[in-house]
Amino acid sequence: MEVVKNLDIQRYMGKWYEIASFPSFFQPKKGENTSAFYTLKEDGTVHVLNETFVNGKKDSIEGTAYKADPKSDEAKLKVKFYVPPFLPIIPVTGDYWVLYIDEDYQYVLVGGPTKKYLWVLLLCLY
Repeated sequence: MEVVKNLDIQRYMGKWYEIASFPSFFQPKKGENTSAFYTLKEDGTVHVLNETFVNGKKDSIEGTAYKADPKSDEAKLKVKFYVPPFLPIIPVTGDYWVLYIDEDYQYVLVGGPTKKYLWVLLLCLY
């Protein structure tokens, strides 16, 4: 599966809204207004804040994303969350591959090697 090469991580930072996705067991089934907010940290990793609203109540989880292979030019990232989020002792790591991004960095297609997960995200332009 092809992935984006030479992703400009600085341009990728910001708040992205989920506009479509494959259902997944780890996201609430009735989630609305789902978003991911990415912030670059000093050590080069990315702080991840995922939020969604279920029956009007906000649900969120925080994690960290990092290059799977720091020497590669491919946009194959790993994302690590701690479950449950209020007791950060059990890390859960998943693949986050940038499969496509438009030249203006406003739309992105994200998936992974298993092809079980897929998200279409739109950058929030405040």
